[in-house]
Amino acid sequence: MPLSDRERSKLDSGDDAAFYDSPRFVTHADDAFQARLTELYAAVLEPGDRVLDAMSSWVSHLPDQSYSRVVGHGLNEAELAENDRLDECFLQDFNSDQSLPLTEDSFDAVLCALSAQYLQYPEAVFSEFARALAPGGILVVSFTNRMFPTKAVRAWRTASMDGRASLVDSYCRAAGLTVTDIVREHREASTAGRSLERVERGTRVTREQPGADPFYAVVARQES
Repeated sequence: MPLSDRERSKLDSGDDAAFYDSPRFVTHADDAFQARLTELYAAVLEPGDRVLDAMSSWVSHLPDQSYSRVVGHGLNEAELAENDRLDECFLQDFNSDQSLPLTEDSFDAVLCALSAQYLQYPEAVFSEFARALAPGGILVVSFTNRMFPTKAVRAWRTASMDGRASLVDSYCRAAGLTVTDIVREHREASTAGRSLERVERGTRVTREQPGADPFYAVVARQES
């Protein structure tokens, strides 16, 4: 098992559904990270693919091409409703229930952006990702150095960025997926800044922040 009980622990052991009950219309990464993620998706996805956007929100980072089906999963209904790339969506707390309500071999790609740090039972969740993937299907797990520290598991909080890539690699391998690429990119802060949207007292506001988030992504494949 990739994680011990201690490594699965969180600073905040309260109900995750309650923590995410209020929508957060933020992107959780800077513009440069988001652009690089969309670029990676464009390189590995094909038009007409069936896509599961796991642990999603109001943004899916998908390139501007057509897919036969995009299913979103998350913990906040309002965020998912705002995401215009989704054809359908469902709510589920993966830390309480790791069984996906999806049929076997039903997706060509599973995407998990900026969220793997919150999984307490990643081996079980990734095994479900593998079950949902068709032969030859891909899993893309991306992350940066941001997180809600009280909700991230201990193993993630205490690891370096490369150590976090190794964790995701181990989750994939535990699920029987073949890791084909680990992307690691670090950037200097941009003087141009970037726009960060958030909700304050029910109103979206924009603030400028520098663009220097490291970009990490693990790409794995379901063997035929």
